[in-house]
Amino acid sequence: MKTIQMTIDEALLTQVDHAVQEDGTNRSAFMRQALEEALRHRRIARLEEQDKAGYLAHPVEPGEFDVWFEEQVWEEEEVWSAVK
Repeated sequence: MKTIQMTIDEALLTQVDHAVQEDGTNRSAFMRQALEEALRHRRIARLEEQDKAGYLAHPVEPGEFDVWFEEQVWEEEEVWSAVK
């Protein structure tokens, strides 16, 4: 691991300190987890943008997925038995 120095707003640091006290962890662990989640969120947002761009460039044609229509229909009895 590498040690870094960063600047953080006092009010935000106070919130972080409260969170780490509640969680029984420390600032470094909290920041690492927050950064990992932010990077994961960023990666997902980029993938969603790629999907959106793909569908805008190649819209779904009418009837394109009709072959799957019967596959997605569940019998009501099957659905209720899975729920129970």
